Formats: sequence, structure tokens, C-alpha cells
Amino acid sequence: MADFKDELSPELVGRLADAFSEVSGSFDSADFQQRAVSGLDGLELKARVTWIARALAEVLPASPDDAARLIQHAVDNDNQDGKGNLQGWASMAVNEYIATAMLDRPDIALPLLGTLTSHYTAEFAIRPFIDAHYDTTMEQLKAWTTSADEHVRRLVSEGTRPRLPWGRRLYQFIDDPTDSLALLEPLVNDNSLYVRRSVANHLNDISKDHPGLVLDTARRWAGESTQGDFVVRHGLRTLIKRGDPGALAILGFDHDAPIELTELSCSPSAITIGETTTISFTLHASAPTKAAIDYLVHYQGAHGAKAGKVFKLTVRDLPAGEPVSFSRRHAFKHVSIRTIRPGPHRIEIQANGRILGATTVDVVAER
Repeated sequence: MADFKDELSPELVGRLADAFSEVSGSFDSADFQQRAVSGLDGLELKARVTWIARALAEVLPASPDDAARLIQHAVDNDNQDGKGNLQGWASMAVNEYIATAMLDRPDIALPLLGTLTSHYTAEFAIRPFIDAHYDTTMEQLKAWTTSADEHVRRLVSEGTRPRLPWGRRLYQFIDDPTDSLALLEPLVNDNSLYVRRSVANHLNDISKDHPGLVLDTARRWAGESTQGDFVVRHGLRTLIKRGDPGALAILGFDHDAPIELTELSCSPSAITIGETTTISFTLHASAPTKAAIDYLVHYQGAHGAKAGKVFKLTVRDLPAGEPVSFSRRHAFKHVSIRTIRPGPHRIEIQANGRILGATTVDVVAER
């Protein structure tokens, strides 16, 4: 599988050069390509974006107004000719250029980012403007909540996420998310699932620092919104995994429901790194119960067992007095985000946020 960094390639640089040279006789395509490609191979993804953006800064007009006009012409031309030279990763480099070279000119930079976000999301590039020009940028974001373009509306939510993956953290919203949460209010019932998914992810970000505020918001949205069910359900996922009683109650799960666990086992109970065990168990409810059923794995870390990693299993209506059996195969394989270490791994079964019981699988080193 190709690495994402390989998308920022000499071929992409060539497409960028074409996008600008087609609308400007003074754009030095050869000089730009030489600057952008030289040294690109040794860089990782983010560094490649920065490198190409720096090359753009060295070749585009020094005047921000002239550069903005040229970028807008290139975007308009790209939309008309259908070549897509400014689509995808190529647009990411242009966004980065705007976020650095035009940081002192939000009056021209923000409209450009609004135009470019449908080519490749400007969620990363908008964040420096929030830090540097808070009031101006927040006013623009508020205006964008009513944009006809779903990409622009999504930019409002995604660009202000406190803990956006790959993006710089917005500590002002980590400390106090009041202003970013206000931007979400017009988007909860957005007709676009693309937008609502971002709102849910934003709400989930906030839940990591302000669970009480998120629970209050989720209760209100669940009661008032017309399309907010997905937003609430997906936005509470971290709290649900933590077994938060308030979050569970919002989604219709009783944290204290009478559920008992029996016949829990892992088969085989001893495996080699890379192998799979089957987790099996039975649940008994004394009254009809809607149950969110998960299991937790306490992986071995460098200094002992880690906190449990929650894996979603299923949501099931448990009938009164009737046993219901479950099983799930779980592989103890190395993955990009986790190294498997030998040792006992505790497996816990969780229903409606309560740990009902545990067993252990012994994982030994590969032979």
C-alpha cells in the first residue's frame, strides 16, 4: 500500500505548475518545479506539504493581493476545464501557502480558503487564523454556517475541532468550548451527513475535556433536533466506551440493568503473538433489557498491563430469563498503532458500562 506522503510527488508538483501557468504568463513553471521537487524525496507527509508551499511562496507574486487574484483565477480555470490540477493533495499545498504567506491578511485569505475547501478540506489551514485573528475568523465561520456548499459548512465544524487529528490543537477551545459549540448549533440538523458526521466528531472531541457540558448538549439535541440522532449517538462514543451512566441513559441504556455474566472463556487460552483467540460468554437479564455489549483488552505495555482498550461488540435486546450467548474472534497481531508484547492479557466483558467479569489469555512470543 502506497504511503500518503507519496501523493506529494513530482507529478503533483507538475499539476500545480500547470494550474498556475495556464492563467499567468509570468508564473515561472520550471523554477517552481525545480524548487519544489529538489529535496522532496527525503521528507515525510507534512514536511512535503510545507516544502511545496514554500516553493509557491518563492514563485508567486510577492503582493498578497496579486497572489490571491492569481490563485482565484487558477481555481476558476480548474473548475471550468475539469482537469483537476488543484484537486486533492495539490490543494493542500496551496492551503498551506495561504495559511503562512497570507496569515496577516485574513480579509483575502479566508475567502480563498472557503473557495478551496471543496477541492481539499481547509480544516488545517483555517486554524492558524483562529489563533491569530480570533474575532475576524469566528465571524467568518459563523457566516459560513449558512453556506449553500456542504464543504464550507463542514469546514466550520471540522476547522474548529479542539483535537483535530493531524491538526494543531486549539487550546482555547480545549479550555472553553463555548464559542466552538455555538457554531455547531446551526449544523446539528444539517441535511448533509458529511456535515453532521463532523459535528459528531467535534462533540466527541469536547467530551474528552468537558463531559458534563457535552451531556447537557446531547440531552437537548436529542430532544429538540430533527436529524440529530446520529450526531448524539456518534458524538457520545468516547463517553459510552468509558461507561458513563449519563451518556448511556441518553441513548436508552440502563447502567444498572440486572445483567449477569456466565461461561466466559477464551479458546485457546494460550496463543502466540499473531494468533487469534475466541472470546465466548453468556448473558442473563432478569428483565427485558436493551444492552450495549463491549469487551476490553488490557494489552501488555513496556511497563506492565495498560488500561483496557474497548472494542464494540453489539447492541442487543436481552429477553427476561433467557440466556443469550456471544462470541468474538480477537487477533493479537502487531498493527501500526499497537505492538503486542508477551504476557497475560486480561479480557473484560462490559454491558451498559458495567464490567461484569473477566478472564485471561496468555500471549507468548513468536517462535
